[in-house]
Amino acid sequence: MNRAESERLSAMMEKCGFSPAGTPEKADFVLLNSCVVRASAENRVVNKLAYLGHLKKSDPEKVIALTGCFVSDDTASLKKRFPFVNYFFPAGHAPRFDEAPAPETGCLPARAGISSFIPIIQGCNNFCSYCIVPYRRGREVSRPLAEIVTEAKTLVERGAREIILLGQNVDSYGHDLDGIPDLSRLLEELNRLDGLERIRFLTNHPKDMSSRLIRSMASLEKVCEQLNLPVQAGSDKILAAMGRGYNLARFMELVSELRTTVPGVAITTDIIVGFPGEDEALFEKTLKFLENTRFDAVHVAMYSPRPGTRAARELADDVPAAEKSGRLKMVEALQARIAMEASQNLVGSRVEVLVEGRKKGKWYGRSRSDKPVFFEHNENWLGKLASVKIEHASSWSLVGSIDNEY
Repeated sequence: MNRAESERLSAMMEKCGFSPAGTPEKADFVLLNSCVVRASAENRVVNKLAYLGHLKKSDPEKVIALTGCFVSDDTASLKKRFPFVNYFFPAGHAPRFDEAPAPETGCLPARAGISSFIPIIQGCNNFCSYCIVPYRRGREVSRPLAEIVTEAKTLVERGAREIILLGQNVDSYGHDLDGIPDLSRLLEELNRLDGLERIRFLTNHPKDMSSRLIRSMASLEKVCEQLNLPVQAGSDKILAAMGRGYNLARFMELVSELRTTVPGVAITTDIIVGFPGEDEALFEKTLKFLENTRFDAVHVAMYSPRPGTRAARELADDVPAAEKSGRLKMVEALQARIAMEASQNLVGSRVEVLVEGRKKGKWYGRSRSDKPVFFEHNENWLGKLASVKIEHASSWSLVGSIDNEY
């Protein structure tokens, strides 16, 4: 979502007459997009702001704007803390800069890449106990279905071949719109677009994912057999403390339904280690859960209290930092082994690759299951679909050669 919003803000600035400066030092206008989902991310924002403040001392005319989840409703306190920042505005919005009058960012398509993002819903209504997002991005607000389809058409006309639909909780899309169009309806509309090859969507919430959506994944040929389904913990006790709204039995029902209905589906997940109350025994349950479920990828993070959340108010951060770090490394090592075993099973098979560019002399792209794939070939494959026979595999990527052309 942050990347998509940054692309839109950049397109907005260029439309208003600005051009990229390359570095903050050379820029007349610096626009900083921020994330505070974890303490480490917030610290990076503060450090970057301190550096921009230093630049402004030597160039007082430099204009600085700050957006993203660092910006709370209390802009007066932010202005007092960072007096050198000219503008503060919430995530997903843009004010009318004196220097650059701008529309709402959601109405302005970003530049089209081979794979392009479209935000479809902002905010979240779930209020998981550890999460700052509902406090910074607000309650769920869906974009009109017709507006999203129009943007997708524009991006495809500009060269996009894959559309990735974005939201803090895409499964809630449409519940606040007239007629209550859901994500399945949106996927059906996008699946009809000529020139569009693939559709993905993220992120899902297990509490809100429907059987109708799973059936749509199976029946719509442009919707990739891949999704992110964050579980966050491998024990019901921690899930309850997180306020996730489901237990492991319900989560595994979803996984089973997905794997039965969508053959070959790649499922990734998110894990938080070191949540308050997670002792060694509970962490071992998470490891066992990951071993048994065998996700295609696991995005793991250490818990850090976010001021204003229920967990920060009510739960002691009782897992030492060193223990959190150790648990994170254990999850990463386990998943590296699982991913390697899954990748090795693909050696000798053929996968469809949407080619996104070149790296170190090789073409690269992603399979429908979102695996990075590299191959060598003398022809121009940019934006095309290639059938690649896999010859080598690592935990996180595949290498092969052209098998036949589409």
